This record gives sequence, C-alpha cells and structure tokens, in this order.
Amino acid sequence: MSLSLTLLLLFLSSWLAATVSGAAGFGGALLLLPILTNVLGVKAAVPVLTIAQLWGNASRVWFGRAEIKWRPVIYFVITAVPFSIVGGLLFVDLPRQFILAGIGILLIAIISLRRLKITRFDFGDKGLLLGGALTGFLSGMAGSAGPLGAAFFLGLDLPAISYIASEAVTALSMHLTKTIVYQKYALIGVQELGYGMLLGVGMILGSWTGKSIIEKLPREKFVLLVEILLIVSAIQLIFL
Repeated sequence: MSLSLTLLLLFLSSWLAATVSGAAGFGGALLLLPILTNVLGVKAAVPVLTIAQLWGNASRVWFGRAEIKWRPVIYFVITAVPFSIVGGLLFVDLPRQFILAGIGILLIAIISLRRLKITRFDFGDKGLLLGGALTGFLSGMAGSAGPLGAAFFLGLDLPAISYIASEAVTALSMHLTKTIVYQKYALIGVQELGYGMLLGVGMILGSWTGKSIIEKLPREKFVLLVEILLIVSAIQLIFL
C-alpha cells in the first residue's frame, strides 16, 4: 500500500473511531489499535494512539465543557493519573493479552449486574477513587482501558453530553500522563508524532460527529447504546 493510501486509511479510521467515542464515550482505541498495530507495528501503535486520543478527548471536553461534572472527575483523576504512570512504566514488561481479557470479563460482569438490577452502582467518592486507580493502571499498562472508565461514569446516571465530556476529562488526564512517560523512554519519535497528529485531526472531526448523534438520542436509547458497545468491546478485549 502506498504512503498516501496508508495515510488516508489511518485518517478515515480515526474519524470513525472518534465518532464512536464521541457518541459512547469510549471505543475509539479498540477500533484503532488493531489497525495501527498492523500498519505501524506493536511498539509504535500505542504511543501513536495515545497522541491521537489526546486530540479526541480534548475535543470532546471542549464540545461538552458547559456540562462537565467536576466533583466525580476530580475524585477519579486523583488516582487515575498516578496509577497511569505506574502502568506506563510497566508497559513493556507484562502480558498485555491477559490484562485486556481481564478488563473484558470485568466489563461483562458490571453490565450484567446493571441489567439484572442487582446493584444501582452508586459508587460514591471512594468508588470513584478505586475506579480511577484501576482504570489508570490498566490504561498505562495495556494502552487503553477506556471502556472500564466509561462503565464507572455510566453508573453515575449523568445526562448524555455530561457523561461524555466528564469521562473525556479523565481520559485526557491519563493520556497526557502516558505521553510524558512514553516520551521519557523514547517511544515517541518524529514519525510517531506525525502519525498521531494526523489521526488527531480525524479525531476532532469524529468527536463533532458523535456529539451530533447523541444530541438526537433519547436517554434510554443512549444508555442501551453504551451498554451494547461495552459488551462488544468486552468480547473484543477477551478474544483480541
């Protein structure tokens, strides 16, 4: 495949991935990572994805900035950021497949409990601290744990745009942290930065498309959409 076709494929893929993320609050990384791995290789894929997601999450924060719920965001970030550093430092040392499969199993359990109404998932501040630590650690170590963070924020029963923007703030914080860690260990070079910036433009456009979609969805259908995508993401993580 020529360079121009490769760049076009990556751009369109990032737009589609960000559209999904903009509508559900997650999922972009799971769509993009296999494509980036095939095109750029495993080592370059995660740093490039991290750069691209900086733009995607920043744009979702901006589009929904008026509806961000800062209290749960702050509690989540307090532990997510330091634990994403720990996870990022372990990025090259632990078996990624087992980590992703574990995230997938946990997601299925959370959604099943929600649907069975066994618990209302009123996490509270301590629950958000735990969720932030778990999500940050796994995100740094496996490249992305976006669906897990989304599951915690879905349990807060926020309005759609508030949910998307608030979750995006936490993701942005973790991706900024991981970028610094990856840069320190020379995982981000000129080529990775270039690819990441290209994908970032597609991410911004996709975030706008996703926001346009959720503005037209009733809350019940929005929650169902998110839960379905969480299950699909979980299955992908288990068998990736």
